[in-house]
Amino acid sequence: MGGMAEVELGRLAQQNAGSAQVKEFGARMVHDHSAANEQLRSVASAHGLRMPQQLSRKDQETRERLSRLHGAAFDSAYMRTMVDDHNKDIQEFRREARSGQSQALRQYATDTLPVLETHDRLAHEVRQSLTATGSSQRRR
Repeated sequence: MGGMAEVELGRLAQQNAGSAQVKEFGARMVHDHSAANEQLRSVASAHGLRMPQQLSRKDQETRERLSRLHGAAFDSAYMRTMVDDHNKDIQEFRREARSGQSQALRQYATDTLPVLETHDRLAHEVRQSLTATGSSQRRR
């Protein structure tokens, strides 16, 4: 479900972001997570597992919250979400790569982890750039 959420939120970033950096980051999320989702779909299918067809309730709420924002407010909230999500994703993928029960899923996690680590680094950089240029609005 997390991969689907990254794609949905990336599309939203391409529409609502004010910063070109955030729009580019969103486009990368759509591209990379769509590819990862396809790989996971293949692994799941080979093992008789079904992929979720809709976002989790939490991800739907995040999408709804972000869809009401535009420009700098969206940029700040979206990048904060991306930093938090990728930090969590990396922990989960590391755990799966180390001790998952399925060899195929362990391999998928191992192969996908470097992409997630790149996303995490980029999310931190974009967020920092927005803060440094004053184009993000901090909530009080």
